[in-house]
Amino acid sequence: MFVDSHCHLNYLQEPLAALTRARNRGVHETLCIGVEQASIEAVLDIAHQQQGVWASVGEHPGSCSGDAAWVADYLDRPKVVAVGEMGLDYHYEEDPEQRRRQQHTFTQQLALAAAAQLPVIVHTRAAEADTLAILEAQPEVVGVLHCFTESWAMAEAALQMDYYISISGIVTFRNAHNVREVAKQVPEDRLLIETDAPWLAPVPHRGKNNEPAFVADTAAYLAQLRGVSIESLAATTRENFFRLFARAA
Repeated sequence: MFVDSHCHLNYLQEPLAALTRARNRGVHETLCIGVEQASIEAVLDIAHQQQGVWASVGEHPGSCSGDAAWVADYLDRPKVVAVGEMGLDYHYEEDPEQRRRQQHTFTQQLALAAAAQLPVIVHTRAAEADTLAILEAQPEVVGVLHCFTESWAMAEAALQMDYYISISGIVTFRNAHNVREVAKQVPEDRLLIETDAPWLAPVPHRGKNNEPAFVADTAAYLAQLRGVSIESLAATTRENFFRLFARAA
């Protein structure tokens, strides 16, 4: 059985139908990710109502308010297993003040995770040095760098801090050579798989809305890339998921 360790069910048009399709392909557990206060109740409602669905609560750098203190109010809600999605994204953000705002809310949420003894879900794009520096400043926190697209050097540094690396359908994209190089090298006990649905549908579903069922396609590609059976990869990534997100176990 597969676990989709990162998806946004609340952004799918028919999340319950998508979960049925996922289960038909062996995807029996999903983690529905919160990214902003405005939509967090929808995330929590889906997790509360559906077996095998858990939730995270956080503020994405793309919806950065400057103050993520609100996150703390939700961390004791049923089926909340992580803090995030949080982090830094400088890809489209060049304004120094906005980057500082991202850094502040990232640091703030790491502190909340430390206090709640919860793992974190980290988004990082075009911000390797700052992301690593902020993570290094909170050594008591562990988590996952989700939908990883950065360098092996960054992955290696995160692994040394006991972080996990999650591979999305991007690994199947024709030009994603760097993602494949990282995906081949991540240690077995630190590897997760995800869809990031409804975005980034893997081959052979390019052009469609992504959904949790498609994590099976990413898993099949990744198993071949790493030279292991799909059954082994499914078992390993599932075990890793429940080790990291201990509240879900």
